[in-house]
Formats: sequence, structure tokens, C-alpha cells
Amino acid sequence: MTTMGIDPVQLSDDDLIRELRHLHMTRSDTFFHGSDDALATHTSRTQELETEYLRRHPDREVDPGRLREGARQR
Repeated sequence: MTTMGIDPVQLSDDDLIRELRHLHMTRSDTFFHGSDDALATHTSRTQELETEYLRRHPDREVDPGRLREGARQR
């Protein structure tokens, strides 16, 4: 996998989260209006950053309402 930008391992937690938030905010525009190359790059970079976040935070807080069982209880 080729890294687009700074290797996620080298980012501080704050920078990693900022990058993830930005990518998530721009996803719809890239999906609906970006070129195939732009979408592929966006998808690859998002995967890199998300993988690093999950590596650093394997026990992240999970909202019970975001689970299938929790969603059914509403």
C-alpha cells in the first residue's frame, strides 16, 4: 500500500483525528463528484488512517446504540 501524505504512524493522535475528520467530511463530495482516481486515493488514505487509529485505540468506546442490538431497542 502506498501512503498518500505523511505516514499515519508518524502522526500525533490530534493530527490523526483531524485528518480522519476531514476525510469523513469530504467523503460524499469525493464519492459523488470526484474522478475515479480521486475516489481511489480518498478510499486508500481513509483506510490507512482508520487502520492506524484502530491500532492505537483497540478498546475505543463503542456506543451501544450503534450496535445492532442497541438499535433494535429504540
